[in-house]
Amino acid sequence: MHKTSASPLAVIYAGLLVYASLYPFTDWRYQGIVPWGFLTSPLPKYWTGFDVAVNVLGYMPFGFFLVLSALRSARARHAVILATVVAGVLSFSMESLQSYLPARVASNVDLGLNVLGAWFGALMAWAMEKLGVIDRWTRFRARWFVPDARDGLVLLALWPLALLFPAAVPFGLGQVLERLEAALADALHDTPFLDWLPVRDIELQPLVPSGELVCVMLGVLIPCLLAFCIIRSVQRRALAVMLVFVFGIAASALSAALSYGPEHAWAWFSMPVRAGMLTALLLVTLLLWLPRRASAALVLLALGVYLSLLNQAPASPYFAQTLSTWEQGRFIRFHGLAQWLGWLWPYAALVYVLTQVAGAEPKN
Repeated sequence: MHKTSASPLAVIYAGLLVYASLYPFTDWRYQGIVPWGFLTSPLPKYWTGFDVAVNVLGYMPFGFFLVLSALRSARARHAVILATVVAGVLSFSMESLQSYLPARVASNVDLGLNVLGAWFGALMAWAMEKLGVIDRWTRFRARWFVPDARDGLVLLALWPLALLFPAAVPFGLGQVLERLEAALADALHDTPFLDWLPVRDIELQPLVPSGELVCVMLGVLIPCLLAFCIIRSVQRRALAVMLVFVFGIAASALSAALSYGPEHAWAWFSMPVRAGMLTALLLVTLLLWLPRRASAALVLLALGVYLSLLNQAPASPYFAQTLSTWEQGRFIRFHGLAQWLGWLWPYAALVYVLTQVAGAEPKN
C-alpha cells in the first residue's frame, strides 16, 4: 500500500492554523488572566457571518486530512472522534496562547466553531470512504502515479498556493537572498559579528528581459518535470502539463488581482513572460518521454540555474512597496503563509529530488 498524502498535508495544515492563530508573534505578555479563562467568558454580542464561516471552514480541511490519514491505520474505526478531539486540542491550545497576545482575543465561540468545522470535515472524509470515493481515488492513484509519489504530490499541490504571493518575476519562487542578508544584518546589529558579513563588490542588478524569460521558462518547467518524476505514462504526463499551466496562470492572475486590483489581473503577462511560457511548453513537450531518474536530474539542474538567476536580481522599489502592503494588510494571516511557501517551495523540491536521485533506481 502506498503512503497517503493526507498525513503530510495534515501536518502542513496544522502549521497553517498555528501561524494564523498566533500572528503577529510579537508583544507576548502576561495580561493577568488565566489562559483558559475564555471558556467561561460571556458570549460576544457582535459577530458576523464572515467570522463564523472563517472559523468553521478554517478547520474543515484539518479534520478531513486527519480522517484520511487514520483510515489507513488501525485507528480507522474511531477516525472521526479522533480527528475531532485532535482538532479541539489544537484549537484550545491556540485560543489559550492568544491570551498572551494583546493583538488577539481568545474566544469560546471560536473554539466551538473550530471543533464544529473539524467535525464536518471529518464526517465528509468518512462519508467519502463509505461511498467508495476514497477507494476510487486509490485505484486512480495506482494507475497514474508511482507508489512513492506522496511527497511529490504534496509539492505539486502546494505550488499554485506558493504563487499566490506576488513575486518580483512571474513564477519566480525562492528569491530570498536579499531578504536573508537584510534580516541577518538586523539580527547582528550592534554586535561585533556584523563585520563578518560578506560585502558585495557589485550591487544586485535587475534582470534583463532575456533573464526574465529564462526564469519564467524554468519556473513553469520545474513543476512539470517534478510531475514526470511520479507519472510514468506519456499521455498522463501531457495532461499533467496542461494542469500545471492552467493552475499556474490562474494563481498568477489571482495574485495580480489581489495585489494591484482586478483591472490589473493580467499586467504580469508581458512579452518575456509569454515567450518564456511558450518556450517551456515546447521543451516540456520534447521531454514527455524522459525517464523518471533523468527527469529528477534535470529538475536539479533547472533548480540550480533558476535559483541562481533569481537571487542575483533585486526586488524593485515598487515591488517592495507591494510586499509591504500585503504584509500589513487584512489578508496577512493567509497570504503571509503564501509568502513562506513562495520562499521555501523550490528548496523543498530540491531536497525531495535529491532524495529521489540518491535513492534506489526507480522502476519505469
